[in-house]
Amino acid sequence: MEDTDLHFYRLHRYDPGIWYGRLFIMEPIKRAASLKDSVADTIRMSIVTGELALGQPLSERTLAERLNVSKTPVREALAQLRLEGLVHAYPQRGAFVFTPNRTEVVEMCELRQALEAAALKMAIERHPDDAKRALETIVHRMEAALGHEDRRAYLAEDTQFHQALFMTCGNGLLMRTYEMHVGKISALRTHLAQRQGHTALSFAEHKSILQAVKDRDSEHALAILDTHIARTRLSYSAEVERSNDAQSNDSDDSKSAG
Repeated sequence: MEDTDLHFYRLHRYDPGIWYGRLFIMEPIKRAASLKDSVADTIRMSIVTGELALGQPLSERTLAERLNVSKTPVREALAQLRLEGLVHAYPQRGAFVFTPNRTEVVEMCELRQALEAAALKMAIERHPDDAKRALETIVHRMEAALGHEDRRAYLAEDTQFHQALFMTCGNGLLMRTYEMHVGKISALRTHLAQRQGHTALSFAEHKSILQAVKDRDSEHALAILDTHIARTRLSYSAEVERSNDAQSNDSDDSKSAG
């Protein structure tokens, strides 16, 4: 498998990996075969990279003006992103970037554990050399991103690492199932991987998974993956609780000031 085959599914299908080490800026849409898909890709990417904040209002008119399109493809794109869980819509209030709660974080991590464990096991059993080459390339890029203290690039490579498990597992249905959720998984990673020391531990675990793949040791690889996702679940949950507490305090302060 060539390194160029690795790319973001459903994050930005026309310019794979465009946000490596760069600031992703929402720009006017260039006309494509499916305008709705192009708009959805752009909004999705803006959520994944953090250009759009969790809970941020999404005005159809504002988005249409910013992307130089009519409101119809924006409305259709937001409907697609609601299906992916990246956008929440409320009667009389409109659409917003999703705001995760603890239950949502736990359930997504449980889904990740189930899907990624299956993909990792299949990759080692069916295409170990492809998996080794793909993961090795990504780990080198992760290390380079850390060396440059480029968190954005590191998170992009983190997403690539986990997608590589599916791209080398030899099961198209499993890969497509993961693709349905990769946008939200990536968004959670961007917005919630904030805890002190999280990145250093994350990198160590990715290197250990790579070594287990090189050794073709499925049992050890799965044990590391399980630890990695369990720690991620705790870290993300703590960040959600911290954010909720901060919002609650802000609300109390506003009431007091009023």
